[in-house]
Amino acid sequence: MNARSALLLLLGLVIGVLGTVFAMKALGDRNPMPHAVMTVMGHHMGALGQAVKSKQCDAAQVNDHLLRLQSTASDIPVAFPGAEQDFLDHSGRLRTALQNAVQAHPTDCAALAQAIKPVGDACQSCHQQYR
Repeated sequence: MNARSALLLLLGLVIGVLGTVFAMKALGDRNPMPHAVMTVMGHHMGALGQAVKSKQCDAAQVNDHLLRLQSTASDIPVAFPGAEQDFLDHSGRLRTALQNAVQAHPTDCAALAQAIKPVGDACQSCHQQYR
């Protein structure tokens, strides 16, 4: 076997090993939980924002969305295992904002807009740093 063939064989093996490592990492990172949590929260925040824009803020539906947001936000630490403490602090601020929004029990669009502003701010603050 000449030197060129040996070099090509070695290069092929290195590329194969690197490809395998990348593929295994991609397969290991397939945890759908983080994306699912953020998608569900985005849905409920979007519904609340749309309710305010359309000025159709049914108190029962608003309360349902807020409670679902609060429940989903409690999954953030579990969905992002090994997250930095600062990220967990951000999620704690979000949970506090949601708790306050639920306790405010907004019954009209003005109250809803005021209640979800701190929630949106908490989301935005985290997304600016970690997205």
